[in-house]
Amino acid sequence: MAETRRNFSRKFEKKKKNHSGRICFELGWTHSPVFLLSPPPPPPPSSRDRFVHRERERMEGQPAALLKCQRISCNATFSEDNNPEGSCQYHDAGPIFHDGIKEWSCCKKRSHDFSLFLELEGCKTGKHTTEKPVLAKAKPKTPVSTSAPASDASAKQSCSRCQQGFFCSEHGSQAKEMNSKPVNVATTPLTESITNDQGTSAPLKKIIDINQPQICKNKGCGQTFKERDNHETACNYHPGPAVFHDRVRGWKCCDVHVKEFDEFVNIPPCTKGWHNANPVQ
Repeated sequence: MAETRRNFSRKFEKKKKNHSGRICFELGWTHSPVFLLSPPPPPPPSSRDRFVHRERERMEGQPAALLKCQRISCNATFSEDNNPEGSCQYHDAGPIFHDGIKEWSCCKKRSHDFSLFLELEGCKTGKHTTEKPVLAKAKPKTPVSTSAPASDASAKQSCSRCQQGFFCSEHGSQAKEMNSKPVNVATTPLTESITNDQGTSAPLKKIIDINQPQICKNKGCGQTFKERDNHETACNYHPGPAVFHDRVRGWKCCDVHVKEFDEFVNIPPCTKGWHNANPVQ
């Protein structure tokens, strides 16, 4: 009996050695030993689970999504819960481009430089919106009536374009009427009765008061003068012609060309001569 128990103990020790690292419990010498294993550790979280966890934590502390305003000259970002009245400053009408000048048709703000033109502040205020506005069409410019008050006439006289005989979009066709002031002309009976050898009548001579103010029609001059002060170097003008080609403006006589119309008007004249109240053909 003792030897039998000794053999069983040897077998049991051998089994314990084969299961090293495990927790073993003996339930008696007459039964086979039972081995209870500890529960396995939980698997580590996958990369997807870690990403979802980080995004959930980030979204919980993030403010509301920001939207971009679609009104002209605003382009600010806003949220639906923070959009009070008057926070948006914008233009409610489209731009106008004419003769190198950029102008907002709603408020008449203008600029020659495009980047400065885009930075002009809006003339209307309201709430931000994500809807693109429908631009109002610019009102067509009505021609100026011929019966303008005296204040308008003084404004036309100070306009450099009208004085030099160029077409002015602000004053219309009245620039020509302003420059063509009536001149007292008297004809003598002798000039009417004189005929040349071929039987044709001689051209009528104009008698002009030397103290009568006149406007010089030479290109680039446009000054007011009196005939008594007129001499061979009194007028600075361009003999011309003016050149307009591919958005470039200039004078052929002095070979100077610019892009902007205001710079073209301010090109210094290249020729001296007499003032002339009659338009040069």
